[in-house]
Amino acid sequence: MIIIGELINGMFKDVAKAIDRRESDIIQHLASEQIAAGATALDVSVGPYSKNPKDDMKWLVESIQKAVNVPLSLDSARADVIDEGLKVAGSRAIINSTSADPEKMDSIFALAKKYKAQVIGLAMDKSGVPDDKGKRLELAATIVAKAIDFGIKPEDLFLDPIVIPVNVAQPQCKEVLESIRDFRMLCDPAPNTTLGLSNISQGAGKKNRSIINRTFLTMAMACGLSSAILDPLDKDLMDAMITAELVLNKNIYCDSFLEAYRKR
Repeated sequence: MIIIGELINGMFKDVAKAIDRRESDIIQHLASEQIAAGATALDVSVGPYSKNPKDDMKWLVESIQKAVNVPLSLDSARADVIDEGLKVAGSRAIINSTSADPEKMDSIFALAKKYKAQVIGLAMDKSGVPDDKGKRLELAATIVAKAIDFGIKPEDLFLDPIVIPVNVAQPQCKEVLESIRDFRMLCDPAPNTTLGLSNISQGAGKKNRSIINRTFLTMAMACGLSSAILDPLDKDLMDAMITAELVLNKNIYCDSFLEAYRKR
């Protein structure tokens, strides 16, 4: 599994404050902590309230890279903000994200081609998130086709069927799981699949969020999920992920398999 740590996001008050005050030690500690917990990449977002998102994105990327050397998933609704981060990203980056809207795909895939970046593609368009797996598959296929037009390989895509909170749209959970299976069948080699995992428990009671997240993650992995944006500091969640990989025969069993995975 490709684990993308979700915690460097200006939506969180402590991160927003650190960005505003240019407290790089706080950002670097958060980056190092997530990698130590098992993240293999980091999502980076200045958040919706940044007054200078281009400057903030550049500062975030440069600060993080002084502490860790891992791929960064640059998260913004604005292509120019992502561009600013890509300019200074040392490792190969991931662009988070494009929808299936033609204008959005043109701008994002142009950046991906320029910087040789990977791309997260959301199975939605201007109409919003589809209700059924059939429409999700149609939109995912549109994204794959456009990526190929730009010379971007399907294996450099992360297709996201988009999770809706279970307390808002419970029937959508099954549609998302089935979409993961369908996306993997779109082409050969298959595109990656990903989820913004924490969305599944958004708005649920605090005591229930972790178990909802880890249950859905293991179910999604059984459907072929290859990546997730999540909180790697949730040890129970990471233990569930490691154990799911074991049961899916992706790792060799030993009695201390959790410890062995973490050491690796």
